[in-house]
Amino acid sequence: MSRVGKKPITIPDKIKITYTGGILNVQGEKGTLTRTIHPDVHVNIDGKVLTVAIDIMDKKTRSLWGMTRAVIANMVTGVSNGFERALEINGIGYRAELKGNHIEFNLGYSHPIDFSLPDGISAKVEKNVIRLSGIDKELLGFTASTMRRLRPPEPYKGKGVKYAEEHIQRKAGKTGK
Repeated sequence: MSRVGKKPITIPDKIKITYTGGILNVQGEKGTLTRTIHPDVHVNIDGKVLTVAIDIMDKKTRSLWGMTRAVIANMVTGVSNGFERALEINGIGYRAELKGNHIEFNLGYSHPIDFSLPDGISAKVEKNVIRLSGIDKELLGFTASTMRRLRPPEPYKGKGVKYAEEHIQRKAGKTGK
């Protein structure tokens, strides 16, 4: 039994959920999200409560059960409240600048890096902090990880792009004679 999968999801008042033909559509104040649900997983909507169920109890469908419930809960949270992720840029001369729907990074390379934001993701740049926000948690996390991959933080001085809540384990440098 999936502990996550059997929990019901309460639907807030301002959110409308429709499920037809294996496609789940969630509408809210911030926007609309649509996702195709696996055929082995069943979604039941009873008033203001949404439950996820399965027929076959094998390992694959049990894992789909919990994952589907978590994804639907994230969709409901996203269209009602939204999600936010913060990235920090550390290093001398390292900076980011927002230009419309693009972010221009100067990260110590010989050239600036132009990063275009996907649809549905907005950004704010304040000094050395980039705040990403959007309604799709999966897309937001992917965008943040792609930005972090441009220059991952190094363990000696901590220079690079890191998540705001991330702690970099520092190494001791070379010691003199």
